[in-house]
Amino acid sequence: PDFTAETTVGELAFHDWLGHHWGMLFSHPGDFTPVCTTELAAVARLAPEFERRRTRVISLSADALASHRQWSREIAASDGIAPNFPMISDPELEIARAYDMLPAADVSAPGCGPALDRVAGRSVVIVTPGHRVAAMLSYPLACGRNFHEVLRLLDALQLTDRHPVATPADWVPGEPVLASPVPAPGTRGLNRPGERAVSKPYVRRIRQPL
Repeated sequence: PDFTAETTVGELAFHDWLGHHWGMLFSHPGDFTPVCTTELAAVARLAPEFERRRTRVISLSADALASHRQWSREIAASDGIAPNFPMISDPELEIARAYDMLPAADVSAPGCGPALDRVAGRSVVIVTPGHRVAAMLSYPLACGRNFHEVLRLLDALQLTDRHPVATPADWVPGEPVLASPVPAPGTRGLNRPGERAVSKPYVRRIRQPL
């Protein structure tokens, strides 16, 4: 969904801001919470990696812009780097609802700030350049997110967007991928150049296309 929101860099129309880039929208339950403090610093440090993948990053919580800005200053002081991406203020949780970010779990988990009746959960949403949701990840409130895994997911999404392939379990860039679409059941099909012979016709590993 498109939206217009107040952010730490001014009013922002989401689709216009994304343009033809990929996007990562991630939410946190509140400012000045310990787990999310470490996450915002981690994402800021990974800015060159997101830029290399043509991916724009933006975060969201219900807190006010003044709170976001004060928290950013404290992150810079404690972690040596400030958030270098827009932070959305979503006081009525309209954006959180539109992206199904409201948690069903207990929001008073240790290390996650005060118990709140309504908070944005700890979600990650990957958006394509065509403004479609490509992937959604939801995390429990007490467990920090692994943004290197998010980068790996972005690599897989971008590769499979460019080529008719799929990525196997635990794939990392440079490793073989799976030919797709698979042949019809009961047929073996023809091996493609670089394709490795396998015992099952529906598991066909090939070199990763560039």
